[in-house]
Amino acid sequence: MIMGRCGDFTRASPRRRLRHGSPRHAGPVRILQAANFVAPHSGGIRTMLHHLASGYAAAGHDVVMVVPGARDRTTSTRYGRLVEIAAPLLPRTGGYRMITRWSAVEDVLAAVAPDRIEVSDRFTLARMGAWASRQRIPSVAFSHERLDAILRHYLGRLTPSRRLADRWNRWLAASFDMVVCTTSWAAEEFVRIGARNLAHVPLGIDLTTFHPAHADPRLRTRLAQGAEVLVVAAVRLSPEKRPEQLLPMVEHLTRTGTKVRLVICGDGPMRAGLELKSTDLPVTMMGFVADRDELARIMASADVAVAPGPYETFGLSALEALASGTPVVATASGALPELVRRGCGRIVQPEPAALASGVLDVIAAGDTARRAARRRAEDFSWAATVSGMLAVHDAASGHWVA
Repeated sequence: MIMGRCGDFTRASPRRRLRHGSPRHAGPVRILQAANFVAPHSGGIRTMLHHLASGYAAAGHDVVMVVPGARDRTTSTRYGRLVEIAAPLLPRTGGYRMITRWSAVEDVLAAVAPDRIEVSDRFTLARMGAWASRQRIPSVAFSHERLDAILRHYLGRLTPSRRLADRWNRWLAASFDMVVCTTSWAAEEFVRIGARNLAHVPLGIDLTTFHPAHADPRLRTRLAQGAEVLVVAAVRLSPEKRPEQLLPMVEHLTRTGTKVRLVICGDGPMRAGLELKSTDLPVTMMGFVADRDELARIMASADVAVAPGPYETFGLSALEALASGTPVVATASGALPELVRRGCGRIVQPEPAALASGVLDVIAAGDTARRAARRRAEDFSWAATVSGMLAVHDAASGHWVA
C-alpha cells in the first residue's frame, strides 16, 4: 500500500496546519505537487516541477511530488520525496501515464497530510481541489494547456469545443483557490468565463546551463554534416505540436539554395513516421536528449531554433534556445508571440513556407538577433517563478484565514 510506504511522512518535522483564523504566514509548510503526463523523457512540466520543488525546499519548505509510474514507489530526492502511483500507459502518447486510481491518491493525501496542494493536471488529479476544500487546505491549479485549443485540434471545428472547455474550466476554477497561468494567452479561456482567482506566473530558465558560451564548434561541425545553416527543433513529436511542418520547411529552404541541416531533439508517437519521411532530407532525428548539458550545447551551437507548435501556453524549449543565444522562429498562434519579441526571432504564420522565410530572416539578422535572444531570456528566472508561486500559495491561504 502507498499509505504504508508514506507512513514516515507523519513522523517528519513538525508542521502547522492552516486553520480558519490562523496566521497567514505560519513558517515552513508541506507542499504537495501532483501531475500527470510526467515521464523520464518529458519536457516542460517535468522541468517546471523540479525547479519549483528545489526552490520550495531551498526556502525551507517540505516538498512531496506525486506523479504516475510503472509501480507504487516512494523515493527520496534532493528536494524531498517523490511518490509514484502505479498508472496505465496511455496509447499513442509515446510512454505517458495517467493516474486513474483515486483511492490510491486519497491514500497518499492522507499519509502525506499536506499544508498546500499544487496540481499540474486538469483531468484525473483535478479532484484534489475538492478534497483540499473539504480539508480546508489551500489549493492551486496550474493550467499548462489551452483546453479549448486542444479540443478544437482533436475534435474538429464542428464540435462545440469552446462550450465544452468553458464548462470544464468553470468547474476547475471553482474547485481550487487559485488558478495559475504562465501567459496572457493561456489565461484567455479563464478570463472569458469570468474566473476571478487567476494568477500570472511566467516560467523561468536556467541561465547558466543554457548560455551562448556553451556553443561547441566541433559539435556544430558534426551535426551540420557540411551544411551552412544549422537549425534545431526541440519538440515533442505528437500531433498537437505540429512537428510534421518541419520537413516541408526544410524542403522550402533547400529549394532556395540554402545548405541547411535540421536537428530534431524529441520523441513521441509521430517519431517513426517522421523518420521515414525524412530519409532523403537533410534531417537528423536525435530522439529525446535527456542530458540537459548536451541539449544546451546543441542549442547554443545552432543558428536558429524553430518552434512549430500552435498551442504553446509558454514555450519553455523556445526560452532555452533564447538563453543559449539562438534566435527562435515561432508561429503566430499560441503564447510564443509574448515570448519572442524585441528582435530575438521571428513570429510567422503556422505553415512551412512561412517558417522557412522566418529562418532566412533570422540568418540575415546575424549577431544582432543572437544578442537580442540572450537579452530576452534574461527577463526570466526560476528564482522569480518560485517567488511568484510562493506568493500565489500565500494568496490561496487567504481563503482560509479570517
